[in-house]
Amino acid sequence: LMERLKLVLQYFQSNSESISNGICIVLALVSVKLYTSFDFNCPCLPQYNKLYSLGVMTVPPIIFFFLGVLVNRHTGVMMDEWMRPVGNRSKNPAVVKYLFSAMLQRALLAPMVWILVTLLDGKIFICAFSVSVDPGLFSGVPNNTGLDVIRIMAKVPCKEDVIFQNSSFRKAVSRYVRCYSQAVGWSILLFLIILGAMGRLIKPCFEDHAAFLQTRYWSNYLDVEQKLFDETCVLHARDFARKCVVQFFEDMTEDSILHLPHPPFISNVSERWEEEEERLHGVTRQEQMDQLLNKWYYGKPELDVTRIAHRPRPCVTWQDPGGRTLYSDV
Repeated sequence: LMERLKLVLQYFQSNSESISNGICIVLALVSVKLYTSFDFNCPCLPQYNKLYSLGVMTVPPIIFFFLGVLVNRHTGVMMDEWMRPVGNRSKNPAVVKYLFSAMLQRALLAPMVWILVTLLDGKIFICAFSVSVDPGLFSGVPNNTGLDVIRIMAKVPCKEDVIFQNSSFRKAVSRYVRCYSQAVGWSILLFLIILGAMGRLIKPCFEDHAAFLQTRYWSNYLDVEQKLFDETCVLHARDFARKCVVQFFEDMTEDSILHLPHPPFISNVSERWEEEEERLHGVTRQEQMDQLLNKWYYGKPELDVTRIAHRPRPCVTWQDPGGRTLYSDV
C-alpha cells in the first residue's frame, strides 16, 4: 500500500500538469467532505425555500471554481503569455487557447462534483420543489393544522415538524421529489461521460494532430521556462546576497599582506569560485539586474539556442613564480 501511495505521490509531483490534476482532485474531495459535514436546514417557508436551495446549489460551486482557477498553475502561465509584450517572440493564440481549456476543465471539476452530490442526495431538491408537488397524488395530507396547502408542502423538508408526526405523507413526498433529483443527477453524469467519450473519439477526426502536439509542447515549454527562470533567479539572489555580505565584512577589516606557499587544494577553491561566478552570469550590480528583469519581461528571448551551442570558452592557465604551468581551467 505504501509503495502504491508513493507512486501516486511521485506522479502528482512529476510536472506542473500532474500537480494541477492532484490539486483539483483534492478540491473535489474537499467539496464532497464539506457537503457531508454541512448542516443543511431548510427554512420550510414558501418564500425562502427556493432561494435558500438556489444559494446552496450555486454559491459553493462558484467558490470552488475560483479556487480551482486560483491554484491552477496554467492560469498564471496563460495570463503571462496573453498579457506579455511581443518583443523578440511572437505570441501563439493556440497555446493560450490550450492553456485556457486546460485551466477551465480542471477548475470545473470540484463545482461539478458538488452539484452532482447535491442532486444525488436530494435534500436540496426536496427543499426547493416540495411546494411544486401536487398533494393530491398522496394520501394522508394533514388537514387539521390550520395551514394552507402551500405552507404544508413547504414544511415537507422539516421531518421534525409536529404536523407530520405519525404520518407517512412527508416521507412519500420526499421519496417522490428525491427520485426526480437523482434522475437529474444521473442524467447530468451520463451526459458528461458521453460528451467526454465522444469528444475523445471525434476530436482526432477534425484536428491536426501535429498541430496539437506542437501546441502542447510549447505550452509545457512556457511552464518549464518560467520555473527555470525563477530557479535561476533564486540561485543568483543567494550568491549575490552572499557576496554582498562577504564584501561588507571584508571592507571592515584592515589591509594585510600574507606570504603563504601555494596550497594543493587551491584548485578546488578556484573551481568553487568559478562556479559562483558562473551563477552570477556577469550580473554584479543592482542596475544590471533590474535591466535584465526588464528585458526578460519586455523582450523574451527568441526560441533559438544555436548560439549557445557555439559560444567561446575562456581557458585560464595558472603558473608559479618561475613561469611553470600548474594547471588550467576551461
